[in-house]
Amino acid sequence: MDFAKVSSYVRSCPFLAKTPVTTMRNNLPAIKSLAATRCPVMSVAMSVQSARSISTSSPHQHAAVASHDHVAKGQPAIHVKKSHHGVDPAIVMPQQTVRQPQLDKVLHKVGPVQSAKHEEVHSAAGHSSKGFDYESFYTEELEKKHKDKSYRYFNNINRLAQAFPTAHTGNGDHVTVWCSNDYLGMSKQPLVVDTMKMTLDKYGAGAGGTRNIAGNAQLHLSLERELASLHGKDNALVFSSCFVANDATISTLAGKLPGCVIFSDSSNHASMIQGIRHSGAAKKIFRHNDLAHLESLLQEVDINTPKLIAFESVYSMCGSIGPIKEIAALARKYNAITFLDEVHAVGMYGQTGAGVAEHLDVMSEIDIITGTLGKAYGVVGGYIAASAKLVDMIRSYAPGFIFTTSLPPTIVAGALASIQHLKVSQVERFGQQFHTAQLKNVLADVNIPVVPNPSHIVPVLIGDAETAKSVSDELLSRYKIYVQSINYPTVSKGEERLRITPTPGHTEAYMDRLVSALCTIWKERGLRTEKDWEAEGGRAGVGIARDEPVKQLVPLEGVQFGGARGYDELRSFYEGLESGAAAVADRNAAMEAAGGFFQPSLTDRMVSASA
Repeated sequence: MDFAKVSSYVRSCPFLAKTPVTTMRNNLPAIKSLAATRCPVMSVAMSVQSARSISTSSPHQHAAVASHDHVAKGQPAIHVKKSHHGVDPAIVMPQQTVRQPQLDKVLHKVGPVQSAKHEEVHSAAGHSSKGFDYESFYTEELEKKHKDKSYRYFNNINRLAQAFPTAHTGNGDHVTVWCSNDYLGMSKQPLVVDTMKMTLDKYGAGAGGTRNIAGNAQLHLSLERELASLHGKDNALVFSSCFVANDATISTLAGKLPGCVIFSDSSNHASMIQGIRHSGAAKKIFRHNDLAHLESLLQEVDINTPKLIAFESVYSMCGSIGPIKEIAALARKYNAITFLDEVHAVGMYGQTGAGVAEHLDVMSEIDIITGTLGKAYGVVGGYIAASAKLVDMIRSYAPGFIFTTSLPPTIVAGALASIQHLKVSQVERFGQQFHTAQLKNVLADVNIPVVPNPSHIVPVLIGDAETAKSVSDELLSRYKIYVQSINYPTVSKGEERLRITPTPGHTEAYMDRLVSALCTIWKERGLRTEKDWEAEGGRAGVGIARDEPVKQLVPLEGVQFGGARGYDELRSFYEGLESGAAAVADRNAAMEAAGGFFQPSLTDRMVSASA
């Protein structure tokens, strides 16, 4: 008997964990007898072993038994599933004469034997008892989601590149998509699409491997240089998604920093929360955008302790903007580094589309910026931008980067083209901001409750999960308008909403149909309006008295066209194309070349807005 091997296993056994090794050495027969009669795992395993020892085994029966590392060489293996009490698979002991000279002493030493259900045990002969019911477990977990109305439904939506923002459903119905994160319509921008087609022909469909095994192409390096330049950082690193980028970077960095404490905004995205959990670092949660609370938490930690403040620029479900400049100042004061998620801002804010930090001229004050290639840039992927050494450390240590196939060349090329286009073109940003401001104004006029915010997000508050889902379904089936409902845990219970995201392609005709549909549904269902929420004391920012209304972060007058031409020239550009079919054709061609999606009807609206 290999007592060292036995002792290594009994430490995980609830029956023998308290028994010293010397006691086991001196009382093995009594222990074996105890196991044979009282242990829920060993009693079954030893019965099988006993049956095997008195039967004649054929060669093919022995061959059918899989071996395990913990079974001594030459011993037959018994397959025992780990129980829900944490008991490890049985140790197969050789047969011997059982003596019980000190059984009572051992029983007293170990203590009362806990009751436990037998788990399914498979022998070489194929006998089994009923085991854990996995399918029932899955059903129970799903039932929880249905019961609290948080079960997620996935609509079959197929966006049409040549009819943006239209899509067809699974049954072929054409619907208008009002909730896409393709914020600027870049997924169908001609330059982006053509670049991807050419790259596909030249380099094929896949990357060929991880970044360090055949998957590190010149396109990847060029994209990372472009991203570093965009954010004014030394270097950048591209991931398969920004969820992976956030998770991998936070978990790796905070896990490496000795004694690191993470300060996280309470409304941070799930990817950041996942990274914090995976890091194993201590964490402190500050109330959403609450600088005083953040500072009070920072004061609790020694100045010499590594600290990381994780927050976002645009919070995608409420549309609020993080106080970037103020958080950066606190980070400097308390010797912390900053981690800013610009996922819902890159491409849309700033002179070159680098995000809200660029718009506020504070990019240099942020240590780590993360972004996505799958929203405003219209493709897929995520990235970080930071100092050269920090990026190299993440590249060298983060499993989420090292052990996954790199993005295909066609995706990388499309993202690169999109970034370069939006660095100089302002027309997409103007279209989005214009339509967002217009929709918010119209909804306010008709008393539809919009969560106030300064960004491009238009959250319409409903306040009940089942109702939010029902309204979303009615918009789709009755009006051919697709707006996804947002329920817990993405938002707090009681703050369920519709999340609307206007794009440059959502022109006045689309907007009129949306507003009309919402007004009809609100009236027919008797849903709470802005005034109703105010009477109830307000919720999620709706119905709360303010000294002045929330203003858009980017006023239309601040949006420039083409990088070189200001707003006045954009106005002149449209005024000069007012008459004649030829002029309309020229205008459409010019806007297509610029990557825009404006329709002729937008001219009057733009001119009147600038007056």
